[in-house]
Formats: sequence, structure tokens, C-alpha cells
Amino acid sequence: MRRALRAEWVKTLSDPGTAWLLAAMVTLSVAVSAVSLAASRCQGAGCGQDPARISLTGVYLAQAIAALVGVLAIGGEYGTGMIRVTLAAIPRRNRLLAAKAIAAAGPVLAASVLAVAAAMLTGRLILPGHGFTPATGFDLSAAAMWRASLCAVLDLTLIALLGLGVATAVRDSAVAIGVVLGILYLFPVAAGLVADPAVQRHIEQAGPLSASLDSMATTGLRGLPLTPWQGLGVVAAWAAAALITGGVVLRARDA
Repeated sequence: MRRALRAEWVKTLSDPGTAWLLAAMVTLSVAVSAVSLAASRCQGAGCGQDPARISLTGVYLAQAIAALVGVLAIGGEYGTGMIRVTLAAIPRRNRLLAAKAIAAAGPVLAASVLAVAAAMLTGRLILPGHGFTPATGFDLSAAAMWRASLCAVLDLTLIALLGLGVATAVRDSAVAIGVVLGILYLFPVAAGLVADPAVQRHIEQAGPLSASLDSMATTGLRGLPLTPWQGLGVVAAWAAAALITGGVVLRARDA
């Protein structure tokens, strides 16, 4: 395992494309969050807004980049045929997939910490001037804000693992990206097209994007389809299912 992990770390750290994607993820997260924060106003007690969700608006788009990092961790090798060399060097395929998961998740986790910390710090600086103060019922240093930050970091990391699992199963980067984006964004679209509130709620509970939104919420928790920790659990379940499926396919098929 040590040899496999070392090889995958070298691949990840020597790939300039990964570095650029992670930089874009951080930049996009902070920039989009800053725009959302600048446009937010609170003019009464509670005012029906969630400061954590506003501060983490950029994370929603950053999920697509995190998924792309996960897809390219193995999809690029399938595209170039280098996967044959990799499998020859590391014939134990479950070990290879585990090494790739660690090598993909580690950089995404580090970039996610930076992106979320910067976004939340920007929120701490901007929101009090826009009415989000203890007088209107907001404590921007509360434990719920820290929990939302942790969930945002873990969500991005899990989405990268989801991308890795899907790419391992379909063995094509373009198809994998389409599948992952569909998994992320089609559930909210489908929920919006359903008139029955009960069915709509079930769709929102099943989708990883809606679940991740719930995991980052700090207000109005009783009205959400899922509690924050349940939301994180749904995202983790999607990532685990993708990795298990990818592992089964990787073992069953030749390169």
C-alpha cells in the first residue's frame, strides 16, 4: 500500500492541471461568496436568511471542480492508456483505488479548508455591516457556523471521491463528468418540477447537492428535508456507493 500511495501522490503533485483546478476551486469559492455577501441585507430580527449559507455560496459551484479533480485522478489514465502501466505496477486493484482515493481526497481537503476558511472570514468581515448582528439574532462565531464550515469542507472532499468512483466505473472522463454533474444538479431540477410536496421532499432528501445544502444550514433547521448531519451522511453514502461500484468494475474488467 505504501508503494501505491507514494506513486499516486507523485502523480497528483506533479500534475499541473490538478494544481490549477484546486486554485480555481479556492478562487471561485471566495469570489462567488464575496458577491453573495455584498448583496445580502438583514433589516429585521432573523430576517429569514442564513449567514452560513450566504458565506458558503461559492461552495456550491466549487463542488463541480472538486468532482472534476476526482474524475481526472483516474479518467486521465484511461484516456491515455497509462492505466495499463499503473495496473501492471500495482496489480491489486482495490489497493490501487484506495491509493487514488487518498491521493485525490488529500489535496481537495486542503484546498477546501482554505476556501471555506477564506469564505467564512469574508462573511465575518462583511455581514455585520449588513445587519447580521446579535441585535438581529445572529452570532457569527456560534458553534453552528463552525459545524457548517466543517460540513462544507467534507462535502467538497466527498464530491471528489464521488467523481473518482464514477470515473473508475465508466472509464471515460467526459462521460464521468456528465454523470457526476447529472447526479449533483438533476435532483434539484426534478424536485422543482414535482407538484406534490411529499415527493419533492423525498427527491431533495436523496440528492447529494440538496443534502449538502442542508448540511451547511444554521437556521430554520426544522423545515429542512434533512438535518445537517443527515445531509452530510447522504453525500457520504453517494461517495461510498460510487467508490464501491468503481471498485467492483475495476476488479471485473480488464484495462
